[in-house]
Amino acid sequence: MAKILITDGMDKNAVAQLKQLGHEVTEQFYPEPDLIKEIGKYHCVVVRSATKVTKPVIDAAANMKLIIRGGVGVDNIEVAHAKSKGIEVRNTPGASSASVAELAMAMMFAIAREVSAADRTMKDGKWEKKAFSKGMEVGGKVLGLIGLGRIGSSLAEKARGLGMFVMAYDKFPSAVRDKTIPLHSKAEVIEKADFISLHIPFDKVAGPEITAADFEKMKKGVVIINCARGGVVDEAALLANLNSGKVRGAGIDVWVGEPSPRADLASHPKVVAIPHVGAATVEAQERVGGEVVDIIRESLK
Repeated sequence: MAKILITDGMDKNAVAQLKQLGHEVTEQFYPEPDLIKEIGKYHCVVVRSATKVTKPVIDAAANMKLIIRGGVGVDNIEVAHAKSKGIEVRNTPGASSASVAELAMAMMFAIAREVSAADRTMKDGKWEKKAFSKGMEVGGKVLGLIGLGRIGSSLAEKARGLGMFVMAYDKFPSAVRDKTIPLHSKAEVIEKADFISLHIPFDKVAGPEITAADFEKMKKGVVIINCARGGVVDEAALLANLNSGKVRGAGIDVWVGEPSPRADLASHPKVVAIPHVGAATVEAQERVGGEVVDIIRESLK
């Protein structure tokens, strides 16, 4: 049977299942220099966000047959290089959709009612009721989705249940899952939306999807939610528009330069900042683990 390395943790029941299937499982995170030294003995590696499967790692993976990302994207894996070496690359795109969508919704509520800021003042022993008297309701507002895959569709369903009006832009309309949601141009979405939530991969060639020019077209008081990938929103432009008041607030789970985000954005009083935990629910990780087991059962017979 196969030797499997799990670098960023996995649901304990899934690990037990792999062992029951006869596989030799090692759970250990390695910094890249150590990973390069160790990877050659394994047939399969399972990663999440922390481990980067770079070209040097792949070149050292002499016995590797399968790389699995326990999550939606594969941007931390040099996919083309792995495939050129005959290594299969898989992910678990559906397992964490509901969890990420719920987090995006939670951020929308937190910004609309200034939950984080009010909580901080209470913990400082203050009672600033008047300072937080201008909250806004989410119901009746326009949610603009950039990307209408699994996560975007899940968020749309939840938003509609709250009485929001949902409109979406997707570069690949033929691949859109929920055909009941009206598709618009990107310009229409960013001009009309009260909340803009991104659910797309980061394109290294094209750069940020939301640029400084896009912010100019938005409504004053717009809310930006990024639970997708660091870099899909121009962070410098976002900071400038938070400071000017054009953007009411931003919820950010993903950052350029993780795990060291720019401090001026992460500490901004109008930002709900969290450390890439969109998929970090017990339920999502159970589903991720189950999908990983299924992939290994199918690919490493």
